[in-house]
Amino acid sequence: MLFMFSFIEKMLDFSNMFKTEGPDVVYTWTIPVFAAIIFLEMAYSHFNKEKIYETKDVATNVLFALLNYGLDIIMKGFSLFIMMFFYQHRLFDWQEGIWYWIAVFLAQDFAYYVHHYVDHHSRVFWAVHITHHNSDYFNISTGFRSPVFQPLYRYLFFSPLAFMGFHPWHILVAYSSIQIYGTFVHTQSIKSMGFLEYILVTPSHHRVHHACNIKYLDRNMGMGLIIWDKIFGTFEKEDPEVPVKYGVYPKIKSKDPATMLFYEWRRIGKDIRQPGISFKDRLKYLFYSPGWRHDGTGKTVKQYQKEYKEKVKTPVKVQEQLLESENQYSQLIQHAEDK
Repeated sequence: MLFMFSFIEKMLDFSNMFKTEGPDVVYTWTIPVFAAIIFLEMAYSHFNKEKIYETKDVATNVLFALLNYGLDIIMKGFSLFIMMFFYQHRLFDWQEGIWYWIAVFLAQDFAYYVHHYVDHHSRVFWAVHITHHNSDYFNISTGFRSPVFQPLYRYLFFSPLAFMGFHPWHILVAYSSIQIYGTFVHTQSIKSMGFLEYILVTPSHHRVHHACNIKYLDRNMGMGLIIWDKIFGTFEKEDPEVPVKYGVYPKIKSKDPATMLFYEWRRIGKDIRQPGISFKDRLKYLFYSPGWRHDGTGKTVKQYQKEYKEKVKTPVKVQEQLLESENQYSQLIQHAEDK
């Protein structure tokens, strides 16, 4: 933690650079580092005969990252305009210094937690975020598998920070820095980080987040600190008796990038075009949790997890019960899609 605070303090010396070049310079510094680490992880996994990389999957990850970055550039001016509006009407004036930067990072990390929670619990946002989860692989390149359309609305979650008196550039610098750290936790190579497991989001925590096992769904939403999940009840520890399975249900058969990008949007369109349903129900298909259906035939993650917990209360044959629950989960969602 002392290293983190020291890093934040040193950032003050680069304030002029951030004001002229913006927070994108943070990404620029780290691109060669990311490339080298991805190469090393690929080599390490190949040496250990672990199939955690696939060429087409990596290419899709990079493509989504580039599309996200391009839209981010287009939206940057508008996003900053909105955030500056709130900053000009801010509630507080902060004196820049180490404690200011600590406050910026804590506030930004919490804002991301809220943002991420909404992405998983409102279907229209999940339709954007699902692209980060619909890979069957989990490696550092997965961290680049960005939700392409997220720049269209991300600033809405950061504007309250500007209203609290944090400068928009500083908010974006904190966001960029936390996202860089978050990219590194997309790995299966690090099993545990010791005592840091209690404080930071670690690879183990984030493996749980990317799992499609019922037990793990919609857990560990944080990106920098894991404390938000522990405070708000969304934390789940990686369980050696429940091996992580990556991806989403139902599985997307096509690995074509366009199909994966618009997959959930197509399903939403099919649902809201159903004849004989009310306008209110059409809105619910947009904003309610994924899995909700107007006729009661669907189930949300919370409903599946409630059933799962009932089934595994008795520790006997936990693995068999887990498999049965997940098979039913997959079949029911596939049935809902085919209707």
